[in-house]
Amino acid sequence: MKKTTLLRNMILERKALVCPGAHDAISAKLIEQAGFRALQVSGFGLSATYLGLPDMAFIGFSDVVHFTKNIVEAVKVPVMADADTGYGNSINAMYVTREFINAGAAGMNIEDQVFPKRCGHLEGKQIIPLEEMVLKIKACKAVKDEIDPDFVLNARTDAIAVAGIEEAIRRANAYAEAGADLIFVEAPRSVEQIEQAVKEIRAPVSINLMDAVSGGKTPLVSIDRLREIGVGRVSIPVGPLFAAVKGMTDYLDAIKGDRIAEGRTELVAPFADFKNLVGFEMFRELEREYLPRFVE
Repeated sequence: MKKTTLLRNMILERKALVCPGAHDAISAKLIEQAGFRALQVSGFGLSATYLGLPDMAFIGFSDVVHFTKNIVEAVKVPVMADADTGYGNSINAMYVTREFINAGAAGMNIEDQVFPKRCGHLEGKQIIPLEEMVLKIKACKAVKDEIDPDFVLNARTDAIAVAGIEEAIRRANAYAEAGADLIFVEAPRSVEQIEQAVKEIRAPVSINLMDAVSGGKTPLVSIDRLREIGVGRVSIPVGPLFAAVKGMTDYLDAIKGDRIAEGRTELVAPFADFKNLVGFEMFRELEREYLPRFVE
């Protein structure tokens, strides 16, 4: 089964498919290794790890599609891409859709913020007119219908922070009618708003959780509860990245001042585990088969 079809079917179950955010190929491999059935490329994570900058549209599309392709090729599970605002108008968004499909992504998020956008849990957001976003979704749908109709188009609305939950639902239904397969309601402020969104939006709903990270706009709700409500997808976009930052900080604290972390095995992954993660032995086997002077 195609990854696009697999992802679409899992979302249509409305059983809160959990998609942790990957910021590089290693984090994607770890997400897959942990047993998750799909993952989300974190635009926040790409901007932070490759540029050291916040999620405020500093990273360009060619870099994003390149990094996304690396992530897609590193794992077997479906990967959703982050298209931000489509990197321009509807015509730009058509090109973006085609490139993500060609990169092997199973779906993509596209949002109704004004460019340059910012993380959904940051202040200062603005949204484009509803008509403009509807036409952008129709344009993206025309491309995916031509190449792979099962490619999941996830339309995100940031309207709650700007105009309230009623406007977010109005936009969500317009986006679904325009051809969005999934509606990403960003930053609901309560469980009641999540329930209202799922009840009133005529498409599967995606919710974004900041998980253990303090400072997010959405209240922490258990996956079981979101499954009961009927949420289609749950993204946890920055948890893996923030965990990696905490791990590196702890290790560097242990060795600063010209010390070594002797015996501090809890701070690092075993070398053997890391070699397994990156497929070292597979390449050694290829060397045995195809190199004239293999060295054991």
